[in-house]
Amino acid sequence: MSDFRVVIDAGHGGSDPGSVANNLKEKDLTLAISNYMYERFLEKGIPATLVRSTDETVSPNERVRRILAAYGNNPNVIVLSNHINSSANPNTAEGAEVIYALRNEDTLAKNILSALESQGQVVRRVYQRTLPSDPSKDYYFIHRDTGVTEPLIIEYAFINNEEDIKRLQQNYRRYVDAIVDAVIRTEGGNVSKPNEITYVVKSGDSLWKIANLYNTTVYELKRINNLTNDLIVVGQVLKVPYSEPVVSPSSISYTVKSGDSLWSIAKRYNISVDTLKEFNGLTSNLIIVGQILRIPLSNTVYVVKAGDTLWSIANRYGTTVNELKRLNNLSSDLLSIGQVLKLA
Repeated sequence: MSDFRVVIDAGHGGSDPGSVANNLKEKDLTLAISNYMYERFLEKGIPATLVRSTDETVSPNERVRRILAAYGNNPNVIVLSNHINSSANPNTAEGAEVIYALRNEDTLAKNILSALESQGQVVRRVYQRTLPSDPSKDYYFIHRDTGVTEPLIIEYAFINNEEDIKRLQQNYRRYVDAIVDAVIRTEGGNVSKPNEITYVVKSGDSLWKIANLYNTTVYELKRINNLTNDLIVVGQVLKVPYSEPVVSPSSISYTVKSGDSLWSIAKRYNISVDTLKEFNGLTSNLIIVGQILRIPLSNTVYVVKAGDTLWSIANRYGTTVNELKRLNNLSSDLLSIGQVLKLA
């Protein structure tokens, strides 16, 4: 596999909601898509980072700075900027499109659009857009100002087309899975499929229970068994994806926020300030908002991934839900992707 890296950009955020329609905000949809995409790349062993992992305002200049700071100004860096479209004619405008930079070939853009089409999304076009005042320059700053990286804007659907956005909400994980595989294949990698075993449904079983038993998700069980709802019956034979347990990454990226200090970040991840400084080559305690740090993960913390529950994490680490809630001062079972949990 070629030595490529992925920077995932959730469009808009914070005070900039992006397009708004059907009681939805673009910034929320792009964040959900991006967080799931980040987890999928990591699970495939591909180095990846997020421009934003929370609902924060990121200016164009800061967005570019974070992109170039992540893995450097390098042609092996792929930037996937996730967006939701809008149209003055929502009844006729639907589907996905991919916009690529003037400096790049259209191969990856076409493969991403084909991946979306393979999952049932309507597709529109792959194209480039230039400045009206200077056709030699890209129209979008994400293309124009990101050095020699390969940035692509992915417009998944039209937020003000009710059917189109409903289709995205129901299928965005499938879309992301297909995009991740398309990127890896385009860059010369192999997309391995997990082994499958069969499971006979027993009395008291549910998709949730089976998914947790085999460290997968309800969504994945429904996808590979072509299920349209959660109903299963005793004696039904299900295909279950099975692979060797995934080893958690030894480190993650963290974007410094207002009010952060090395001490507060180190405390959050249960490591020492000296360890954090050494891991990032820092010679002082000075950090700035937007700076990207690598966080070495100890065996006493866990970063929540897509599909995790307190029950599945407790079972994986030989503890109980009540103990996890006690250690982390949780009043409910609700978790969010990227949340850091103490295990001991």
